[in-house]
Amino acid sequence: MIGTQEWQQFPPHVLREYALLADGERGALCGPLGDIAWLCAPTWCDDAVMSALIGGRGVYSVRPATPCVWGGAYEPGTLIWRSRWVATDTIVESRDALAYPADPRRVVVLRRIEAGEHDAPMRVELDVRSRFGARSMRELHRAEDGTWTARTGDLRLRWHGAADARPDDDGRLVLDLLVPAGTRHDLVLEISAGTLPPPPGADRLWTETAHTWNAAVPDFAGSVAPRDARHSYAVLRGLTSGGGGMVAAATLGLPERAEAGRNYDYRYVWLRDQCYAGLAAAVGEPHPLLDDAVAFVTARVLADGDRLRPAYRTDGRPPPKETPLDLPGYPGGAALVGNHARGQFQLDALGEILQLYAAAAGHDRLDQDSRRAADVVVDLIRRKWDEPDAGVWELGTGWWTQSRLACVAGLRSVAQHYPAHQAAEVAAFADRLLGETAGRCLDARGAWQRSPAHDRVDAALLLPPVRGALPADDPRTLATLDAVRANLTQDGYVYRFAADDRPLGDAEGAFLLCGFIMALAEWQQGDQVAAFRWFERNRAACGPPGLLAEEFDVRQRQLRGNLPQAFVHGLLLETAQRLAGTPAFP
Repeated sequence: MIGTQEWQQFPPHVLREYALLADGERGALCGPLGDIAWLCAPTWCDDAVMSALIGGRGVYSVRPATPCVWGGAYEPGTLIWRSRWVATDTIVESRDALAYPADPRRVVVLRRIEAGEHDAPMRVELDVRSRFGARSMRELHRAEDGTWTARTGDLRLRWHGAADARPDDDGRLVLDLLVPAGTRHDLVLEISAGTLPPPPGADRLWTETAHTWNAAVPDFAGSVAPRDARHSYAVLRGLTSGGGGMVAAATLGLPERAEAGRNYDYRYVWLRDQCYAGLAAAVGEPHPLLDDAVAFVTARVLADGDRLRPAYRTDGRPPPKETPLDLPGYPGGAALVGNHARGQFQLDALGEILQLYAAAAGHDRLDQDSRRAADVVVDLIRRKWDEPDAGVWELGTGWWTQSRLACVAGLRSVAQHYPAHQAAEVAAFADRLLGETAGRCLDARGAWQRSPAHDRVDAALLLPPVRGALPADDPRTLATLDAVRANLTQDGYVYRFAADDRPLGDAEGAFLLCGFIMALAEWQQGDQVAAFRWFERNRAACGPPGLLAEEFDVRQRQLRGNLPQAFVHGLLLETAQRLAGTPAFP
């Protein structure tokens, strides 16, 4: 557990102030004190080596030694973050990134301090502690060239650029550094699960990282928000491993609501979320994130069949069981690892997989394995459509309407890419499933309700018509949109459902995913003004780094939940592209 002095020195910040550094294999959060307070190594689902974010030991801070105010921005189309501090007599920046392309077994943290017109006194502190802060650095050694090496747990460390650092009484390395005016100073930290390779050069690493990002992220010049679209793609790219799996978020235990018990570990690949990202990457010309999504999902479908799970680690293994950590957690939350979704059945994910395959087929990017996987998923829906499932919100099992409608959309989408006789059979099955769902899940107004046992509306029910489950002018589509507008919206934001009779916002925050879905639903109806209002309102919920979490506290104007939330950035990317054209959906 973190010591009182260190907690006071590097307290947690509000989520809107954290920037993400990521390379596909792991991610770090960096705060306004230049404090990297979260990093798991060597991969996403391994233990944190910097866990101050959730009350553990471990932080890597680079900040001015004089009073200053903070700001910053990403270099366009990258996850290269520039913290910028303005002091009374100078300006100094820290250019921060994880080296890219990534080595799956070795983290390389790049930090380049750049002084302005005056000398910049800086304070640098390094405290790498494996096992969520339980194991301190040991075997500290400074070589003749000033390079530091150490170990923590089973990991090896090497730190370049800090020859004058000194160990303090708490086992940290502390460096007081003066960067002369107009110059720069490089720090390169390596954390490895194996033997460290020959020392890399900072200039080469920076050149490779910038080049790789520039080549990886399209410009999205034709979208209605090119900067945010590029940034969302960069975030999704940074969350996607070399094997194609995209984690849902970089963090664990960040609360959706203070002391409400809804604290989860999202460092795993949710197939649904991956499909959302793939669909966003397929709106115009196909981008590599589409191929990544298809490859990862196909591998899991063919390997697991009717044992398909909702979530996996990036290497294809299931997430571990939920286990609490002996740490305070982010304020209002609770620290835990693993996720209970590993044992759930989520029918809607099958429909989203078929929608992904249909989008890939439309770009002629579906190979024979993926076509076989599509057949497997169609068969799974045939056999399981009437079984209770956990649904998109991963609640208790029920006969959730959205799950069935997502499957209708998926079946209809993929049927267009089958031979005629098979297409007719799949489309007929979709019609039967829609009829069965309508017979159980329409309310007195003709709107879709959450389930036969839950007579209220759910904002997720707006998405299946956008995906082609029903026409835009179907009375059920229109009635559901009216019900969501009337019952689940507040000040330009959308809540997923009303959990009870309390006012909106008392039970949980607005869901930013639902705000972008609302924009797509209004766009499908041809109401461009409303669509843009929802889009603009929800994309502006971020802080300076432009990252979005799952929820937004409308009253306090604060992000809530794990950060950054991949499916929110996926829907932002999709909406930014769709609003640039005419309403044309499946």
